[in-house]
Amino acid sequence: MTGEGGRRLRPPNNTLDRRAIGWWRTRWLLLTVAPVGVLVLLGALITPARTWLLVPAVVLAVLGLACTALIPMWSFRVHRWEVTDEAVYVRTGFFWRKWRIAPMSRIQTVDTVRGPLEQLFRLSTVTVTTASAKGAVRIAGLDHELAAGLAEQLTHITQATPGDAT
Repeated sequence: MTGEGGRRLRPPNNTLDRRAIGWWRTRWLLLTVAPVGVLVLLGALITPARTWLLVPAVVLAVLGLACTALIPMWSFRVHRWEVTDEAVYVRTGFFWRKWRIAPMSRIQTVDTVRGPLEQLFRLSTVTVTTASAKGAVRIAGLDHELAAGLAEQLTHITQATPGDAT
C-alpha cells in the first residue's frame, strides 16, 4: 500500500489487548449457545421432529465451538492499529485484509464504548468518525484505560490539526 508522496505504508505496530481473545470467545460462545439451546429445547419438546432439530443443533454446536476456539486467536494475530500525528491506522480481516486510514484533518468525533461483555473483560472500543462515506474507524479490544488515553490523545491531536478544506 502506498501513501502520500509515494511512500510505502508499513503495517500498524500495535496489537490489541490479549483479553480481546476471551471477549471474542465469549461472544462466539453466546452466538452458538443461543440457537443450539433453542434447537435442543424444541427437539426435546417436539418428538416427531426430534431428529430434524437435534442434527442441526449438533452441526451448529460443532461449527460454533470450532469458531470459538480458532477465530479469536486468528483475529488477535491479524488486527493491528496505530496512531501517528498524521492519521489513525487500523488493519483488520481474516481472508480479506482491510486497511482503514483516517487522516487527523478528517476526524470529526472520537468515542469510547464499553458494552457489557467489554466491561467484564475490562476492554473498550474507540470509534473514530470521519467525513468518509465508508464509515467510522473502530479499534475494538483495547484495555479500557488505554482506550480512554487514546481518545484523549486523538482529541488533542485533532484540535491542533488544521481541518481539510476539501
